[in-house]
This record gives sequence, structure tokens and C-alpha cells, in this order.
Amino acid sequence: MDRRRFLGSGLAALAAAPLARAARGAAATAAAEVAPREEFRLAYAPHFGTFRHHAGDDPVAQLEWAHDQGFTAWEDNQMARRPVEEQERIAAAMERLGMRMGVFVANFGTAFGDRSFASGREDAREAFLADLRQAVEVAKRVNATWATIVLGTADPRLPQGLQDAHAVETLKRGAGLCEEAGLVLVMEPLNPRDHPGMFLVRSDHAYALCKAVASPSVKILFDLYHQQVSEGNLIPNLRRFGDEIAYYQIGDNPGRNEPGTGEVNYRNVFAAIHETGYDGVLGMEHGNSAAGREGELAVVEAYRWADSF
Repeated sequence: MDRRRFLGSGLAALAAAPLARAARGAAATAAAEVAPREEFRLAYAPHFGTFRHHAGDDPVAQLEWAHDQGFTAWEDNQMARRPVEEQERIAAAMERLGMRMGVFVANFGTAFGDRSFASGREDAREAFLADLRQAVEVAKRVNATWATIVLGTADPRLPQGLQDAHAVETLKRGAGLCEEAGLVLVMEPLNPRDHPGMFLVRSDHAYALCKAVASPSVKILFDLYHQQVSEGNLIPNLRRFGDEIAYYQIGDNPGRNEPGTGEVNYRNVFAAIHETGYDGVLGMEHGNSAAGREGELAVVEAYRWADSF
């Protein structure tokens, strides 16, 4: 079957296609069920909460509902903070559904101020490595390949070259810890409007750091929302730096909601990503532009449109 084909006829058809199925707990039983749909061409990954009005609060029910809409991946920034039992339950459900695990955040709270990668402080490096040891164990439990790292704030007291040297040394130490485990650290440039004062803002800077570290365990997380705000030029940049991009995240600008709600032509962007040969996960790190069940259906249809390149 042609996976490009648009199945259904918009929100009305989707809402009118209930499917009787076994109860998945009280919340899932009350959720609206729809007929399974064709998988998307690319591996878009929702977050927990994206479809809670249809699936309820149970994370496994949310995975199942998204799977029925054609999503084949999932991401969860908070995974490292979840109890081990919940991590294992989520991982088992994803394996059963054939869904891939996207990123989780590896270094909450150890990348800012004096603990920034730019500082060069040894205690900051040790705190980062401690976070990575935990991240390696989480990745094993949930079958994750990628973990997000944030490099923290810039240090205006230090020259740029010295900040870069400090960051490269920290990244090399992190890579040494992750290479054997097969975990890829994806460093995320953050835009200066939402996150002023960050050390890593631009994709070319991230690319230079990757080349300096020269490890398969240190790559770029190219967040299309952040990079649209910071520098634009999305398609040329993702092509130019594609050999070091290991992960994408999605959000339209302005608003940081689903594709089609802002200025980015996501159909063209997804086509360009596909043309590069990228076969990884694209995290849906954005909100829903409309509330409730209608807003959730609008997200699904936005991806149907953008994925029909």
C-alpha cells in the first residue's frame, strides 16, 4: 500500500470512525477510539500528554492510541525521572507495539551557571558524568539510542576559544562513557529569545564541536523550532550539517505548536530531511494549538498533511 496516501477525509472522518476494542483501564475505556491508520513515512514521536483527551492519563493507553493513528515512535524528556517500574512498563508496551524510543534528557540541572560546559570546572564535569552513568542505565531499560544534553550558559568572562576548548573536553569525557554502551548524546542548540545567554545557539557551532570531539556518541539535536528562531535557513542548514545530525525535533514558529500553525513549510522540510537519507526519530516537542479532543485530532491531521510530500 502506498504510505503517502492520505487515509480518511479530515477531522470529521476521523472522529466518526469508532473501533470497539478491549478495555484498557478506566481512562482508556472512556477515551474515543478510532480505526487504525496507515503509518507515517517518517518516525514522528509524540510526548505523553499530547493525546490524553482521547487516551486518558495512562501512559500505555496513550502509546496505543498514538500507534493506532500511525505513529511509530515516542519521546519523553522526563524518562530518567520516572520510577524504574514505570520505565520498564513503558518499554514493554513500546516493544509490543513496535514503536521506537526517542530522546530523554540526560543532564537536568547540571549544565548551567558554574556547571556550564563553558566553565571548565572539574566538579561540573564530574556531575555531568554522574548524570550520564544514570542515563546509560535508563537507556538500557527503555531501549533508547539518544539522550539530549544541554551545554548550558556562556561565560562572558572567558574568550570564546577557551569556552569551546572546555566544552570539547567535557564532551570527549562524556563520549568515552557512552560509546561502549551505544548511547548517542545529542547536544541541543537553544534559541536566544526563549533561552538568553546560552553557550550553544547555532547549528554551525554545534557542528564545529562535533568535528572537534569526533565521536559517534556526540552528535547534534537539530530542533527545527529553535533553529528557525535563531538562524532560519532550515533546509540548507540541515543538508549542510546532516552528517552530524542524529535527531530532529519539531515545532512551528511562532507559537511552538504543530506544523501548519506558523511560518515553517513543514511539508518541504520533511521532504528535505527524507532526501538526506535520515531514518531516525523526529520528536514532536510542541504543544497543541487547540484544546481538547479537537485539538488532538488537528495535530494528527497536521502531520498527515506535512507527511504527504
